[in-house]
Amino acid sequence: MASELMDALRALAREKNIDEYAMLDRLEASLAATYRKILDLENDTRAVLDRETGKISVFELVPVGGTEEEPIFEDRDVTPADVSRTAAQAAKSVIIGMIRDAEREQIFDEYQDRVGDSVTGTVQQSDARYTLIKLREGVEALLPPTEQPSTERYDHNQRIKAYIIEVRKTTTEPSIVVSRTHPGLLKRLFELEVPEIYDGIVEIKSVAREPGLRSKIAVSSREPGLDPVGACVGPKGSRVRMVVAELRGERIDVVPWSDDAAQFVANALSPAKVTRVTVSEGDRAATVIVPDDQLSLAIGKEGQNARLAAKLTGWRIDIKSASQAFSAGLTDVAPESADGEQVEGDGRCCAVTASGLRCRNRAKPGTTYCSLHDKEAAK
Repeated sequence: MASELMDALRALAREKNIDEYAMLDRLEASLAATYRKILDLENDTRAVLDRETGKISVFELVPVGGTEEEPIFEDRDVTPADVSRTAAQAAKSVIIGMIRDAEREQIFDEYQDRVGDSVTGTVQQSDARYTLIKLREGVEALLPPTEQPSTERYDHNQRIKAYIIEVRKTTTEPSIVVSRTHPGLLKRLFELEVPEIYDGIVEIKSVAREPGLRSKIAVSSREPGLDPVGACVGPKGSRVRMVVAELRGERIDVVPWSDDAAQFVANALSPAKVTRVTVSEGDRAATVIVPDDQLSLAIGKEGQNARLAAKLTGWRIDIKSASQAFSAGLTDVAPESADGEQVEGDGRCCAVTASGLRCRNRAKPGTTYCSLHDKEAAK
């Protein structure tokens, strides 16, 4: 009949979902190492745990012959009288270690397929090195400094959402790595707040973020007649406001996606109004003309709006005001003043040549044409 020790070990293995044979093998190895140290043995040691009786025997492996490559050993019984007490201590250490290993394995199995999901947890510890987030009892995630917006600080027990970017097997906790800067977090937050996105009626086609500061998302609808931007913004801005609150005030522009590159670039520069977009498919470059009073808005503070629009669309964007475009001959339409009237250009001829570009000659005093085109205009 199995001993009480064996009964206890087997019961614990079943309860913690630990492989019984692996646990006993590991316990024998631990006992062998422990007794070699306690008994100060010169040679390797082997411990044997009888699977039926629970009796523990300790043997010193004494070389008795053979060659250097293949020595022959003799088992010399060195089992001490108090072997059971030491075995109990070793068993406790081994079991605790195996339980931790099993829990780590369980966590890995549970979360390895959740890379790309969002999770909610409470901040347990936060300093310059890392932030630990408790997802549930016994499960923590690591939020590295590189995955934290520079504008955010975290308080103990504060609830936050994060995006799983990696789940790895490690010998120490934690094994789940999360991010607060990843564009995917923005997608997941909108899925939580906008039923049409969760149901697949509205699709987020593209995301561009400068974490903690400003983001842009491009959305489209699979259902005719449904405004995807309105669905994301929500009644009186209620839906987008919840996302902004979770991201600590990060400004979010929701724009309609278009398969027409010029239109998409124009949409991406929202809230600026765009007069015209010319695209070059070969080098994926777009030249954008905006009214003079919209230039700073289109570019944004320190170029932020233009930079995010370029990330969102995947196009290199060159923005010019109407006056700049007119002066460069990119358009033959003079810029308009605030009351809608055309204003004088920069003194160059306003005629458009056969090549489609504006004439580069200077206009005659008092006219809008050079000497050559003034005669043609008079005919």
